[in-house]
Amino acid sequence: MGKKDKKSKTAEQKARVAAKQEKKAAQKEKKGKSKGGGGAADSDADDLDLEAVRQEYEQQARASATLIGSPSNARELLLFGGEYFNGALATFYNDLFIYLIDKDEWRKVTSPNSPLPRSGHAWTRSIAGDIYLFGGEFSSPKQGTFYHYNDFWKLEPATREWTRIESKKGPPARSGHRMTFFKRYVVLFGGFQDTSQQTKYLQDLWLYDTHAFTWYNPVLPPATQKPDPRSSFSLHPHEAGAVLYGGYSRVKATAIAGRQTKGGGQATRSVLKPVVHQDTWFLRLIQPAVDAPASTPPSIRWERRKKPVNSPNPTRAGAGQAYHKGRGIAFGGVHDVEESEEGIDSEFFDTLFAWNIERNRFFQLTLRRPRTAAKKQVNERSSRKGRGKLDEEDLLRNLAALEAKGAVEREDALKAPADPEDPQPDDISVMPMKTTHFTMPHPRFNAQLAVQDDVLYIFGGTYEHGDREYTFDELWAIDLGKLDGVQEIYKREVENWEGSEDESSASGSEEEGYSDEENEDGQAPGGVPLSAKEEGYADPETKDKTTLEPLETLDTEDAVGAVADTRPHPRPFESLREFVARTSTGWQDIVLDHMRKGDPSPGQSIKELRKVAFDHAETMWWDCREEITALEDEQEEAGIGEVVNIADRNHDAGGAGRRR
Repeated sequence: MGKKDKKSKTAEQKARVAAKQEKKAAQKEKKGKSKGGGGAADSDADDLDLEAVRQEYEQQARASATLIGSPSNARELLLFGGEYFNGALATFYNDLFIYLIDKDEWRKVTSPNSPLPRSGHAWTRSIAGDIYLFGGEFSSPKQGTFYHYNDFWKLEPATREWTRIESKKGPPARSGHRMTFFKRYVVLFGGFQDTSQQTKYLQDLWLYDTHAFTWYNPVLPPATQKPDPRSSFSLHPHEAGAVLYGGYSRVKATAIAGRQTKGGGQATRSVLKPVVHQDTWFLRLIQPAVDAPASTPPSIRWERRKKPVNSPNPTRAGAGQAYHKGRGIAFGGVHDVEESEEGIDSEFFDTLFAWNIERNRFFQLTLRRPRTAAKKQVNERSSRKGRGKLDEEDLLRNLAALEAKGAVEREDALKAPADPEDPQPDDISVMPMKTTHFTMPHPRFNAQLAVQDDVLYIFGGTYEHGDREYTFDELWAIDLGKLDGVQEIYKREVENWEGSEDESSASGSEEEGYSDEENEDGQAPGGVPLSAKEEGYADPETKDKTTLEPLETLDTEDAVGAVADTRPHPRPFESLREFVARTSTGWQDIVLDHMRKGDPSPGQSIKELRKVAFDHAETMWWDCREEITALEDEQEEAGIGEVVNIADRNHDAGGAGRRR
């Protein structure tokens, strides 16, 4: 029987080898045809999927991207990055799209030197017309791990060329920050960092000198007032500095746990309470003297302003922001009404506000329908005098039309014969007429706003209903001077949600049905280098689901090189103390499992068990030192901060508030 099995296995192996050889031969033949230029017949035989090519270059739905009016062309918008979550998998983008306003076209710009895929980043134009981008975040498709970026880029809008700016000292990695410009400086403030333990909101200020190519981090005296830590705020330019309004953060608070202590008192627990800021700050920037050294930073001072008049009520977070002629334009937002054990009950908005920065006052902008003169004409026609006046006006209009027609005919007769190379009317691209609505787009938060040529453009945004999250795939335009309706540039239906309606089934499907995909060249979808877990250490999600092997087999060289090594592995930038604290329980489980399968000594205490677990953790940490050091160097070179695993985080640190 064993011989028959051996023969059948060798036959199967031979069949597989033959199939591989045939496949390679077919690929070589196909390459030879493409190189030889076989003509139209060969190109038709390739069966090129034109629809797939079109979709590749078509702008896709995304959230937390950045949209800006091109400084070099008043008829272009620039869109970069973003993410899309369909209830099961998250996709991050690093493509740059140009929207040509006159032609109503999206054009994708491909560049080998573009930033890595990300969302939650920020960018701003400079006084010289360049665009500067900093930070952002990226996560694995199942959102099990994620990290922040601390890289800094410059985009030249005219040439669409990216340049990474290297600097010895710059802002730490973050998301949710804001950037603006003043004179020759790029101003960056706030944001948040997600660590393994908590979400840390930031209040540091950074200035980048575009002439000296240097970052400055002004340090104020301890007693000096300054804005609280926050993210998702408004930061607009000002002739004397910059102006900040609002924002979102989560602060520690004490809540009643719902049970009594032994002494009869009420038990409490520490929670993170969401805070929507409504304060306004003015950042006064004073440039150094003309004769000062080139490395002299500007002096700064934070000045708190009064609360704005007529600020949006109720308070809201995640309102899209754009700057236009001394005003901050805000659209949408979300107000968390109630937070319970089931989740957050939220109210979303579709209102449009203009914040006059100098007057520190909000004005709600409402759409105006075009005026009709029907009633006026009826009233005029009711009298004989009115009828005579209207007849006279009609006669004058007809005469003017006849004169204009005659002038055009004479002008055409005097014209020279048309040059066949001149563009004919049929060749000139005419922008199609768009549907105009007199109601605002659907309520949402985190929409991307940009103003170009006095027209406000609203792109995307997010809406939540129950456990479902909708990412809008649409673009709207509003003339801020006329406010004569909302023009629908395009609107595509939201894709089907792949998560479950209830929370338990949604989490179950995420654990069971999906896995992180990899490309053949060792890159995650989107071209991002694999995270450290994919290069050399296991994911805790996998660790919990896989059967553990005995310690003796895992200590051999063959087992270490095996694919299914499910032991805890160190992460980049993780010290031995942190690795032991994070994985001590896992190593103890491994030791206990080994003792159950073997012949455990009866007198082993808990202290001895912990000592054995520590020895194994220390051995693993040192065994992976070279690989982890190489990963740390790669991540630092790519501008990636700490890689965080959601499973290790506090439950209070995440949630919907992080996306606000």
